[in-house]
Amino acid sequence: MKIKIPTFAAVVVFALIWLYFGINHLINAHTLASMAAGLPGGTFWIYFTGVCMILAGISMISGKWTRVACYLLALMLVVFIAVIHIPALNKGNIFAPFNILKDLGLASAAIIIGNVRSHIKQLGQ
Repeated sequence: MKIKIPTFAAVVVFALIWLYFGINHLINAHTLASMAAGLPGGTFWIYFTGVCMILAGISMISGKWTRVACYLLALMLVVFIAVIHIPALNKGNIFAPFNILKDLGLASAAIIIGNVRSHIKQLGQ
């Protein structure tokens, strides 16, 4: 299977978005801490998920351990849905359905990238 340049560009853009999200988590951890307020460890989880996002972005760009990184990223997003967005939905947060669908879409994209990234090295062939 030959992967076209737009596919590679889309993977890089997706990875850069995760790098941005991860850096944002590290820089603004105390602002984002309210999302993890009900969890033991609180702000630790903001830093932890930020580092995971950065590592996933690096993995997608480098092509190293991409399937594992993308599957773990998808798992993290599903956990976000269960731990953050569904409780917010139950509290009547009007943005919760949007956030659930957003994270489902991002998780799906991560799984797709995890499955196709190993084929992208064929670009020059």
